[in-house]
Amino acid sequence: MIYTNSDGGARGNPGPGAIGVLVRNEGKILSKYSMRIGKLVTNNVAEYEALIKVLEIASKHTDGELTCNLDSELVVNQLLGKYKVRDPRLMELFLKVQKLQERFKKITYVHVPREDTFQKIVDEMLNEELDKKE
Repeated sequence: MIYTNSDGGARGNPGPGAIGVLVRNEGKILSKYSMRIGKLVTNNVAEYEALIKVLEIASKHTDGELTCNLDSELVVNQLLGKYKVRDPRLMELFLKVQKLQERFKKITYVHVPREDTFQKIVDEMLNEELDKKE
């Protein structure tokens, strides 16, 4: 089983945005990645961008079962069909995620608290990107 954690954030909302992601198995981190994603993005866009990146990276490690951990209740509930996607930009990203899901046999989306050990790591990674001087 492969697990992912992803986080996206923007300072100012909208403002400069960044993502932090990691892919792991039961025992170790297999891949970590972070980057700035723009000068004027929202937190929700950043969360989706992080999920898209982590799905791309995870597909290099498995095509089987995947558990995606996110601290964005909105994104998780949209992906589970509990919330409608009303924003056109989020719909575009939502559809990208739907397409990427085809690479896996099964994906489970889990809302985790910000205090989750691995969620803290990806949050630190994205904040390091935002702290860098351009």
